Amino acid sequence: MDDKYQEIQPEEINGANRGTLMDTLGIRFTHLSPGRSEAIMTVTRNVCQPFGLLHGGASLALAESVAGQGSLILCSPDEAAAGVQVSGNHVSPAREGDRVKAVGTLIHQGRSTHIWNVDIFTSAGGLVSTVRVVNTIIKRR
Repeated sequence: MDDKYQEIQPEEINGANRGTLMDTLGIRFTHLSPGRSEAIMTVTRNVCQPFGLLHGGASLALAESVAGQGSLILCSPDEAAAGVQVSGNHVSPAREGDRVKAVGTLIHQGRSTHIWNVDIFTSAGGLVSTVRVVNTIIKRR
């Protein structure tokens, strides 16, 4: 890995996320590398609509988390990433009891913005949602 990139293991991120929305939703990172970020989330009652399907808002939160963490590892230590736009299309359902996987791929890395595509799949490989996330890169205070 290039010295420019922060070396962070998924276990570090998962530990640092305790008590955050990612922890509440059960989001667990499984892979982080420059330009790619992956996480899983079990479809529990807590992230479902009343009729047992994954809530679209939970899908968007998963996608923004994956893209945000992906941008963070590309930032220098004095920078942070903040989501400024999320747009998703929900293609098919994920049902309570399933585990979904989000795969984020960097499609643009500028000085001030990163654009990610995040696809969310069921455990059987079916596409649940495809999401575009735009992050702005800011200086840490």
